[in-house]
Amino acid sequence: MGKLSRKEMKICIVGAGSTYSPEFVDGILRREGEMCVKELVLMDINAERLAAVGGLIRRICGTFAKPPKVTLTEDLQEAVIDADYVVTQFRVGMLPARAKDERIPLKFGIIGQETTGPGGFAKALRTIPKILDITSCMEKYAPNAMLINFTNPSGIITEAVMKYSSVPVVGLCNGPITISMRINEIMGWEKSDVFYDYFGLNHLGFIKGIYLKGSNVSDEVFEKILDHPKCDYMIGYKFNKKHVQAMKILPVGYLQYYFNEKEAFEKLNALPLTRAEQLIDVDAQLLVEYSDPNLKTKPPGLEQRGGAWYSEVAVALINSFQNDDGATHVINTKNNGTISDLPNDAVIEIPAIVRGDSIRTLELGRLPLEVCGIIQHVKAYESLTVKAGAEQSYNAAFAALMSHPFMRSADDAEKILDEIIEAHPEYIKLT
Repeated sequence: MGKLSRKEMKICIVGAGSTYSPEFVDGILRREGEMCVKELVLMDINAERLAAVGGLIRRICGTFAKPPKVTLTEDLQEAVIDADYVVTQFRVGMLPARAKDERIPLKFGIIGQETTGPGGFAKALRTIPKILDITSCMEKYAPNAMLINFTNPSGIITEAVMKYSSVPVVGLCNGPITISMRINEIMGWEKSDVFYDYFGLNHLGFIKGIYLKGSNVSDEVFEKILDHPKCDYMIGYKFNKKHVQAMKILPVGYLQYYFNEKEAFEKLNALPLTRAEQLIDVDAQLLVEYSDPNLKTKPPGLEQRGGAWYSEVAVALINSFQNDDGATHVINTKNNGTISDLPNDAVIEIPAIVRGDSIRTLELGRLPLEVCGIIQHVKAYESLTVKAGAEQSYNAAFAALMSHPFMRSADDAEKILDEIIEAHPEYIKLT
Protein backbone atom coordinates (compact mmCIF):
# COMPACT_ATOMS: atom_id res chain seq x y z
CA MET A 1 0.00 0.00 0.00
CA GLY A 2 1.34 3.41 -0.97
CA LYS A 3 1.54 6.43 1.25
CA LEU A 4 -1.50 8.60 1.79
CA SER A 5 -1.76 11.43 -0.73
CA ARG A 6 -1.34 14.75 1.09
CA LYS A 7 -3.85 16.42 -1.19
CA GLU A 8 -7.49 16.11 -0.26
CA MET A 9 -9.55 15.74 -3.40
CA LYS A 10 -12.95 16.80 -4.58
CA ILE A 11 -14.20 14.35 -7.18
CA CYS A 12 -17.31 15.01 -9.23
CA ILE A 13 -19.19 12.26 -11.10
CA VAL A 14 -21.38 13.50 -13.95
CA GLY A 15 -23.98 10.87 -14.71
CA ALA A 16 -23.88 9.61 -11.13
CA GLY A 17 -27.35 8.13 -11.51
CA SER A 18 -25.72 5.36 -13.51
CA THR A 19 -25.86 1.98 -11.82
CA TYR A 20 -22.06 1.82 -12.41
CA SER A 21 -21.41 4.55 -9.83
CA PRO A 22 -21.18 2.32 -6.72
CA GLU A 23 -18.44 0.38 -8.52
CA PHE A 24 -16.36 3.57 -8.72
CA VAL A 25 -16.90 4.40 -5.06
CA ASP A 26 -16.02 0.83 -4.09
CA GLY A 27 -12.70 1.36 -5.88
CA ILE A 28 -12.04 4.48 -3.80
CA LEU A 29 -12.84 2.51 -0.65
CA ARG A 30 -10.31 -0.17 -1.60
CA ARG A 31 -7.61 2.50 -2.02
CA GLU A 32 -8.55 4.53 1.05
CA GLY A 33 -5.06 4.09 2.47
CA GLU A 34 -3.53 5.73 -0.59
CA MET A 35 -6.01 8.45 -1.54
CA CYS A 36 -7.83 11.10 0.44
CA VAL A 37 -11.22 12.10 -0.94
CA LYS A 38 -12.72 14.95 1.06
CA GLU A 39 -15.83 15.41 -1.08
CA LEU A 40 -17.66 13.29 -3.61
CA VAL A 41 -20.20 15.20 -5.68
CA LEU A 42 -22.81 13.12 -7.49
CA MET A 43 -24.50 14.97 -10.36
CA ASP A 44 -27.34 13.72 -12.55
CA ILE A 45 -30.32 15.32 -14.28
CA ASN A 46 -32.55 12.39 -13.25
CA ALA A 47 -33.52 13.09 -9.64
CA GLU A 48 -35.08 9.68 -9.05
CA ARG A 49 -32.03 7.73 -10.19
CA LEU A 50 -29.72 10.12 -8.34
CA ALA A 51 -31.61 9.55 -5.08
CA ALA A 52 -31.46 5.74 -5.39
CA VAL A 53 -27.81 5.50 -6.44
CA GLY A 54 -26.73 8.39 -4.23
CA GLY A 55 -28.33 6.80 -1.20
CA LEU A 56 -26.32 3.62 -1.65
CA ILE A 57 -23.12 5.60 -2.23
CA ARG A 58 -23.69 7.55 0.98
CA ARG A 59 -24.04 4.27 2.87
CA ILE A 60 -20.88 2.86 1.24
CA CYS A 61 -18.99 6.05 2.12
CA GLY A 62 -20.21 5.67 5.69
CA THR A 63 -18.02 2.56 5.93
CA PHE A 64 -14.85 4.56 5.18
CA ALA A 65 -12.40 5.12 8.02
CA LYS A 66 -12.64 8.82 7.14
CA PRO A 67 -15.96 9.25 5.30
CA PRO A 68 -15.96 11.87 2.55
CA LYS A 69 -18.71 14.43 2.29
CA VAL A 70 -21.26 13.21 -0.29
CA THR A 71 -23.21 15.87 -2.18
CA LEU A 72 -26.10 15.15 -4.53
CA THR A 73 -27.06 17.76 -7.13
CA GLU A 74 -28.84 18.19 -10.45
CA ASP A 75 -26.89 21.40 -11.14
CA LEU A 76 -23.73 21.04 -13.24
CA GLN A 77 -22.14 24.29 -12.10
CA GLU A 78 -22.58 23.38 -8.44
CA ALA A 79 -21.16 19.94 -9.14
CA VAL A 80 -17.93 20.91 -10.90
CA ILE A 81 -16.95 24.08 -9.06
CA ASP A 82 -13.39 23.74 -7.72
CA ALA A 83 -13.31 20.01 -8.47
CA ASP A 84 -9.97 18.25 -8.84
CA TYR A 85 -11.38 15.51 -11.05
CA VAL A 86 -14.58 15.33 -13.06
CA VAL A 87 -15.55 11.79 -14.09
CA THR A 88 -18.05 11.58 -16.93
CA GLN A 89 -20.14 8.43 -17.40
CA PHE A 90 -23.48 9.67 -18.69
CA ARG A 91 -25.80 8.24 -21.35
CA VAL A 92 -27.80 10.77 -23.35
CA GLY A 93 -31.31 9.34 -23.79
CA MET A 94 -30.49 6.45 -21.46
CA LEU A 95 -31.09 2.80 -22.42
CA PRO A 96 -34.20 3.42 -24.60
CA ALA A 97 -32.03 5.59 -26.87
CA ARG A 98 -29.40 2.87 -27.01
CA ALA A 99 -32.09 0.37 -27.98
CA LYS A 100 -32.99 2.54 -30.99
CA ASP A 101 -29.31 2.79 -31.93
CA GLU A 102 -29.06 -0.99 -31.94
CA ARG A 103 -32.33 -1.62 -33.82
CA ILE A 104 -32.02 0.86 -36.70
CA PRO A 105 -28.90 -0.63 -38.40
CA LEU A 106 -30.26 -4.19 -38.22
CA LYS A 107 -33.05 -3.25 -40.61
CA PHE A 108 -30.42 -2.47 -43.23
CA GLY A 109 -28.43 -5.67 -42.73
CA ILE A 110 -25.78 -3.87 -40.65
CA ILE A 111 -24.50 -4.63 -37.15
CA GLY A 112 -26.41 -2.73 -34.47
CA GLN A 113 -24.08 -2.20 -31.52
CA GLU A 114 -23.71 0.46 -28.83
CA THR A 115 -20.28 1.83 -29.76
CA THR A 116 -19.42 0.25 -33.12
CA GLY A 117 -20.89 1.19 -36.50
CA PRO A 118 -24.07 3.27 -36.90
CA GLY A 119 -25.12 2.60 -33.30
CA GLY A 120 -21.95 4.09 -31.88
CA PHE A 121 -22.19 6.90 -34.42
CA ALA A 122 -25.69 7.81 -33.21
CA LYS A 123 -24.55 7.74 -29.59
CA ALA A 124 -21.62 10.02 -30.43
CA LEU A 125 -23.86 12.56 -32.18
CA ARG A 126 -26.07 12.74 -29.07
CA THR A 127 -23.15 12.89 -26.67
CA ILE A 128 -20.61 15.30 -28.17
CA PRO A 129 -22.70 18.48 -27.66
CA LYS A 130 -23.33 17.48 -24.03
CA ILE A 131 -19.67 16.75 -23.24
CA LEU A 132 -18.74 20.14 -24.70
CA ASP A 133 -21.35 21.79 -22.45
CA ILE A 134 -19.62 20.10 -19.51
CA THR A 135 -16.14 21.20 -20.58
CA SER A 136 -17.39 24.75 -21.08
CA CYS A 137 -18.66 24.72 -17.50
CA MET A 138 -15.37 23.25 -16.27
CA GLU A 139 -13.38 25.96 -18.05
CA LYS A 140 -15.28 28.57 -16.02
CA TYR A 141 -15.71 26.89 -12.65
CA ALA A 142 -13.07 24.15 -12.39
CA PRO A 143 -10.07 25.51 -14.32
CA ASN A 144 -7.63 23.14 -12.60
CA ALA A 145 -9.69 19.99 -12.94
CA MET A 146 -8.82 16.89 -14.96
CA LEU A 147 -11.65 15.30 -16.95
CA ILE A 148 -11.69 11.51 -16.86
CA ASN A 149 -14.07 10.30 -19.51
CA PHE A 150 -15.81 6.92 -19.42
CA THR A 151 -18.73 8.00 -21.60
CA ASN A 152 -18.91 5.90 -24.76
CA PRO A 153 -17.77 5.86 -27.46
CA SER A 154 -14.84 6.85 -25.25
CA GLY A 155 -12.23 7.50 -27.94
CA ILE A 156 -14.53 9.71 -30.01
CA ILE A 157 -15.80 11.66 -26.98
CA THR A 158 -12.24 12.16 -25.70
CA GLU A 159 -11.12 13.41 -29.12
CA ALA A 160 -14.02 15.89 -29.18
CA VAL A 161 -12.88 17.31 -25.83
CA MET A 162 -9.26 17.55 -26.98
CA LYS A 163 -10.16 19.31 -30.25
CA TYR A 164 -12.95 21.62 -29.06
CA SER A 165 -12.01 22.58 -25.48
CA SER A 166 -9.03 23.48 -23.34
CA VAL A 167 -9.87 20.98 -20.57
CA PRO A 168 -7.18 18.33 -19.91
CA VAL A 169 -8.75 14.93 -20.51
CA VAL A 170 -7.97 11.24 -20.38
CA GLY A 171 -10.37 8.70 -21.86
CA LEU A 172 -10.76 5.31 -20.25
CA CYS A 173 -12.31 1.97 -21.09
CA ASN A 174 -12.50 -1.19 -19.02
CA GLY A 175 -11.83 -3.35 -22.08
CA PRO A 176 -8.01 -3.56 -21.99
CA ILE A 177 -7.77 -4.27 -18.27
CA THR A 178 -10.58 -6.84 -18.43
CA ILE A 179 -8.73 -8.76 -21.15
CA SER A 180 -5.42 -8.67 -19.29
CA MET A 181 -6.96 -9.70 -15.98
CA ARG A 182 -8.82 -12.60 -17.57
CA ILE A 183 -5.73 -13.87 -19.38
CA ASN A 184 -3.74 -13.58 -16.14
CA GLU A 185 -6.46 -15.52 -14.31
CA ILE A 186 -6.55 -18.41 -16.80
CA MET A 187 -2.78 -18.55 -17.26
CA GLY A 188 -2.09 -18.28 -13.53
CA TRP A 189 0.04 -15.15 -13.84
CA GLU A 190 0.58 -12.34 -11.36
CA LYS A 191 -0.37 -8.92 -12.70
CA SER A 192 3.01 -7.47 -11.78
CA ASP A 193 4.82 -10.10 -13.88
CA VAL A 194 3.08 -9.36 -17.19
CA PHE A 195 3.20 -6.55 -19.76
CA TYR A 196 0.72 -6.42 -22.61
CA ASP A 197 2.01 -4.57 -25.68
CA TYR A 198 -1.39 -3.13 -26.53
CA PHE A 199 -2.23 -0.57 -29.23
CA GLY A 200 -5.04 0.73 -31.41
CA LEU A 201 -8.21 2.74 -30.92
CA ASN A 202 -10.95 2.47 -28.34
CA HIS A 203 -12.91 -0.72 -29.07
CA LEU A 204 -10.45 -1.47 -31.87
CA GLY A 205 -7.51 -2.80 -29.89
CA PHE A 206 -4.76 -5.32 -30.55
CA ILE A 207 -2.09 -7.06 -28.49
CA LYS A 208 1.22 -7.04 -30.37
CA GLY A 209 3.10 -8.91 -27.69
CA ILE A 210 2.87 -10.44 -24.22
CA TYR A 211 5.92 -10.27 -21.95
CA LEU A 212 6.22 -12.47 -18.88
CA LYS A 213 8.93 -11.36 -16.44
CA GLY A 214 10.58 -9.48 -19.28
CA SER A 215 10.55 -12.35 -21.78
CA ASN A 216 8.49 -12.23 -24.98
CA VAL A 217 6.16 -15.24 -24.79
CA SER A 218 3.76 -14.04 -27.52
CA ASP A 219 4.08 -16.91 -30.00
CA GLU A 220 3.52 -19.58 -27.37
CA VAL A 221 0.78 -17.75 -25.48
CA PHE A 222 -1.18 -16.62 -28.54
CA GLU A 223 -1.47 -20.28 -29.56
CA LYS A 224 -2.60 -21.29 -26.08
CA ILE A 225 -5.23 -18.55 -25.95
CA LEU A 226 -6.68 -19.41 -29.35
CA ASP A 227 -6.81 -23.13 -28.56
CA HIS A 228 -8.15 -22.69 -25.03
CA PRO A 229 -11.80 -23.62 -24.29
CA LYS A 230 -12.09 -20.27 -22.48
CA CYS A 231 -10.77 -18.25 -25.43
CA ASP A 232 -14.06 -16.32 -25.63
CA TYR A 233 -13.80 -15.44 -21.95
CA MET A 234 -10.21 -14.23 -22.23
CA ILE A 235 -10.29 -12.08 -25.37
CA GLY A 236 -14.00 -11.74 -26.09
CA TYR A 237 -14.24 -13.92 -29.18
CA LYS A 238 -12.74 -17.06 -30.69
CA PHE A 239 -11.00 -15.46 -33.64
CA ASN A 240 -9.92 -17.41 -36.72
CA LYS A 241 -6.62 -19.01 -35.70
CA LYS A 242 -5.03 -18.94 -39.15
CA HIS A 243 -5.87 -15.25 -39.47
CA VAL A 244 -4.22 -14.48 -36.14
CA GLN A 245 -1.18 -16.52 -37.13
CA ALA A 246 -0.97 -14.62 -40.41
CA MET A 247 -1.15 -11.24 -38.62
CA LYS A 248 1.06 -12.28 -35.69
CA ILE A 249 -1.11 -9.92 -33.66
CA LEU A 250 -3.88 -10.87 -31.24
CA PRO A 251 -7.16 -9.04 -31.91
CA VAL A 252 -9.46 -8.50 -28.94
CA GLY A 253 -13.16 -8.19 -28.23
CA TYR A 254 -14.73 -5.71 -30.60
CA LEU A 255 -12.63 -6.83 -33.57
CA GLN A 256 -15.16 -9.63 -34.01
CA TYR A 257 -17.48 -7.04 -35.57
CA TYR A 258 -14.90 -6.32 -38.26
CA PHE A 259 -13.14 -9.66 -38.79
CA ASN A 260 -16.33 -11.73 -38.45
CA GLU A 261 -18.87 -9.14 -39.51
CA LYS A 262 -21.22 -11.60 -41.23
CA GLU A 263 -21.34 -13.97 -38.25
CA ALA A 264 -21.73 -11.11 -35.77
CA PHE A 265 -24.65 -9.63 -37.70
CA GLU A 266 -26.40 -12.99 -37.96
CA LYS A 267 -26.03 -13.54 -34.22
CA LEU A 268 -27.32 -10.08 -33.28
CA ASN A 269 -30.15 -10.20 -35.78
CA ALA A 270 -31.36 -13.55 -34.44
CA LEU A 271 -31.70 -12.30 -30.86
CA PRO A 272 -35.24 -11.52 -29.70
CA LEU A 273 -33.94 -8.53 -27.71
CA THR A 274 -31.01 -6.21 -28.27
CA ARG A 275 -28.45 -5.81 -25.50
CA ALA A 276 -30.05 -2.52 -24.45
CA GLU A 277 -33.49 -4.09 -24.29
CA GLN A 278 -32.08 -6.84 -22.07
CA LEU A 279 -30.39 -4.32 -19.78
CA ILE A 280 -33.46 -2.19 -19.16
CA ASP A 281 -34.85 -4.77 -16.73
CA VAL A 282 -31.43 -5.42 -15.17
CA ASP A 283 -30.94 -1.69 -14.62
CA ALA A 284 -34.40 -1.28 -13.09
CA GLN A 285 -33.82 -4.19 -10.70
CA LEU A 286 -30.48 -2.74 -9.61
CA LEU A 287 -32.16 0.56 -8.72
CA VAL A 288 -34.62 -1.37 -6.57
CA GLU A 289 -31.73 -3.10 -4.79
CA TYR A 290 -29.88 0.20 -4.36
CA SER A 291 -32.92 1.65 -2.59
CA ASP A 292 -32.64 -0.90 0.22
CA PRO A 293 -31.57 1.18 3.25
CA ASN A 294 -29.68 -1.82 4.65
CA LEU A 295 -27.47 -2.25 1.57
CA LYS A 296 -23.96 -0.88 2.15
CA THR A 297 -21.97 -2.64 -0.60
CA LYS A 298 -22.30 -2.98 -4.34
CA PRO A 299 -24.74 -5.88 -5.03
CA PRO A 300 -23.76 -9.03 -6.97
CA GLY A 301 -26.34 -8.14 -9.63
CA LEU A 302 -24.08 -5.32 -10.81
CA GLU A 303 -21.95 -7.92 -12.60
CA GLN A 304 -24.81 -8.52 -15.05
CA ARG A 305 -24.62 -4.86 -16.04
CA GLY A 306 -21.09 -5.23 -17.41
CA GLY A 307 -18.24 -2.82 -16.75
CA ALA A 308 -15.89 -5.22 -14.98
CA TRP A 309 -12.80 -3.52 -13.51
CA TYR A 310 -14.34 -0.10 -14.11
CA SER A 311 -13.43 1.09 -10.64
CA GLU A 312 -9.88 -0.24 -10.85
CA VAL A 313 -9.20 1.60 -14.11
CA ALA A 314 -10.49 4.99 -12.97
CA VAL A 315 -9.31 4.96 -9.38
CA ALA A 316 -5.87 3.57 -10.22
CA LEU A 317 -5.38 6.39 -12.73
CA ILE A 318 -6.38 9.06 -10.19
CA ASN A 319 -4.01 7.41 -7.73
CA SER A 320 -1.14 7.76 -10.23
CA PHE A 321 -1.94 11.44 -10.73
CA GLN A 322 -2.06 12.02 -6.98
CA ASN A 323 0.75 9.82 -5.72
CA ASP A 324 3.22 9.86 -8.62
CA ASP A 325 3.49 6.06 -8.64
CA GLY A 326 4.69 5.74 -12.24
CA ALA A 327 2.19 3.01 -13.06
CA THR A 328 1.35 2.06 -16.63
CA HIS A 329 -2.26 2.55 -17.74
CA VAL A 330 -3.95 1.90 -21.07
CA ILE A 331 -5.61 5.22 -21.85
CA ASN A 332 -7.25 7.17 -24.65
CA THR A 333 -5.05 10.17 -25.33
CA LYS A 334 -3.70 12.38 -28.10
CA ASN A 335 -1.41 10.57 -30.51
CA ASN A 336 1.34 13.22 -30.71
CA GLY A 337 3.55 11.02 -32.86
CA THR A 338 3.12 7.85 -30.82
CA ILE A 339 1.74 6.13 -33.93
CA SER A 340 3.38 7.68 -36.98
CA ASP A 341 0.66 6.44 -39.37
CA LEU A 342 -2.05 8.51 -37.66
CA PRO A 343 -2.53 12.30 -37.31
CA ASN A 344 -0.92 13.87 -34.26
CA ASP A 345 -4.27 15.19 -33.00
CA ALA A 346 -6.03 11.82 -33.29
CA VAL A 347 -6.95 10.05 -30.06
CA ILE A 348 -5.54 6.55 -29.71
CA GLU A 349 -5.71 3.81 -27.06
CA ILE A 350 -2.21 3.00 -25.85
CA PRO A 351 -0.23 2.16 -22.68
CA ALA A 352 1.15 5.24 -20.91
CA ILE A 353 3.31 5.80 -17.85
CA VAL A 354 1.65 8.29 -15.49
CA ARG A 355 3.72 10.26 -12.99
CA GLY A 356 1.85 13.09 -11.35
CA ASP A 357 0.69 15.42 -14.13
CA SER A 358 2.98 13.77 -16.67
CA ILE A 359 1.60 11.25 -19.19
CA ARG A 360 4.21 9.50 -21.35
CA THR A 361 2.87 7.15 -24.00
CA LEU A 362 4.90 4.15 -25.08
CA GLU A 363 5.99 4.92 -28.65
CA LEU A 364 4.79 2.47 -31.30
CA GLY A 365 6.05 4.01 -34.55
CA ARG A 366 4.59 2.54 -37.74
CA LEU A 367 1.46 0.44 -37.50
CA PRO A 368 1.88 -3.19 -38.47
CA LEU A 369 0.86 -3.43 -42.14
CA GLU A 370 -1.60 -6.23 -41.34
CA VAL A 371 -3.83 -3.87 -39.33
CA CYS A 372 -2.78 -0.45 -40.59
CA GLY A 373 -5.69 -0.19 -43.02
CA ILE A 374 -8.47 -1.01 -40.57
CA ILE A 375 -7.10 1.37 -37.92
CA GLN A 376 -6.68 4.27 -40.36
CA HIS A 377 -10.13 3.59 -41.82
CA VAL A 378 -11.88 3.66 -38.45
CA LYS A 379 -9.87 6.66 -37.24
CA ALA A 380 -10.98 8.67 -40.28
CA TYR A 381 -14.59 7.78 -39.43
CA GLU A 382 -14.06 8.76 -35.78
CA SER A 383 -12.52 12.14 -36.56
CA LEU A 384 -15.27 12.98 -39.04
CA THR A 385 -17.82 12.02 -36.38
CA VAL A 386 -16.14 14.38 -33.92
CA LYS A 387 -16.46 17.20 -36.48
CA ALA A 388 -20.09 16.33 -37.17
CA GLY A 389 -21.07 16.26 -33.51
CA ALA A 390 -19.14 19.36 -32.46
CA GLU A 391 -20.20 21.49 -35.43
CA GLN A 392 -23.69 19.95 -35.79
CA SER A 393 -23.05 19.40 -39.48
CA TYR A 394 -25.28 17.11 -41.56
CA ASN A 395 -22.70 16.92 -44.37
CA ALA A 396 -19.92 15.94 -41.97
CA ALA A 397 -22.22 13.37 -40.39
CA PHE A 398 -23.04 11.85 -43.78
CA ALA A 399 -19.34 11.73 -44.68
CA ALA A 400 -18.54 10.18 -41.30
CA LEU A 401 -21.16 7.45 -41.50
CA MET A 402 -20.24 6.60 -45.09
CA SER A 403 -16.61 6.35 -43.97
CA HIS A 404 -17.31 3.51 -41.56
CA PRO A 405 -16.14 0.07 -42.76
CA PHE A 406 -19.63 -1.41 -42.28
CA MET A 407 -21.23 0.89 -44.87
CA ARG A 408 -21.63 -0.57 -48.36
CA SER A 409 -24.23 1.78 -49.84
CA ALA A 410 -24.45 5.58 -49.81
CA ASP A 411 -28.22 5.29 -50.30
CA ASP A 412 -28.49 3.15 -47.16
CA ALA A 413 -26.18 5.53 -45.28
CA GLU A 414 -28.49 8.42 -46.12
CA LYS A 415 -31.54 6.48 -44.94
CA ILE A 416 -29.81 5.38 -41.71
CA LEU A 417 -28.64 8.91 -40.93
CA ASP A 418 -32.09 10.37 -41.51
CA GLU A 419 -33.69 7.67 -39.39
CA ILE A 420 -31.18 8.31 -36.58
CA ILE A 421 -32.03 12.02 -36.64
CA GLU A 422 -35.76 11.24 -36.65
CA ALA A 423 -35.36 8.78 -33.76
CA HIS A 424 -33.56 11.33 -31.55
CA PRO A 425 -35.04 14.77 -32.35
CA GLU A 426 -34.40 16.04 -28.83
CA TYR A 427 -30.68 15.39 -29.01
CA ILE A 428 -29.54 15.44 -32.66
CA LYS A 429 -30.06 18.70 -34.53
CA LEU A 430 -27.89 18.76 -37.65
CA THR A 431 -27.88 21.51 -40.26
